[in-house]
Amino acid sequence: QVQLVEPGGGSVQAGGSLRLSCAASRYTYSTLCMGWFRETPGKEREGVAVIYTGAGTTSYADSVKGRFTISQDTAKNTVFLQMNSLQPEDTAMYYCAAYSASFVPCGREIWRYNFWTQGTQVTVSS
Repeated sequence: QVQLVEPGGGSVQAGGSLRLSCAASRYTYSTLCMGWFRETPGKEREGVAVIYTGAGTTSYADSVKGRFTISQDTAKNTVFLQMNSLQPEDTAMYYCAAYSASFVPCGREIWRYNFWTQGTQVTVSS
């Protein structure tokens, strides 16, 4: 079972930046697909960015391309989401999630993920 710890989050003004982190344990880190998702009231949870830890390959939602960057520190089994040029529409609860991707693709589809954090709130004010 993967244990995920996700500190961070917070409030920032439009145009500002925040960085989220998510540390994974109790699993072979290099076989994980790890992703960041966000959810706002009345909307479906959205896959923002994912990374396959074994190869470092990434995928982004169109809404965040060019502004958000997902990266990892393999020595610390930690994935980061650097969020720049934040806008009020980025306000949401952000979740880190993971699944074993040894034999399956690493994607942003929510149904693939079976390990989740409780989420952290990101608020962007105009």
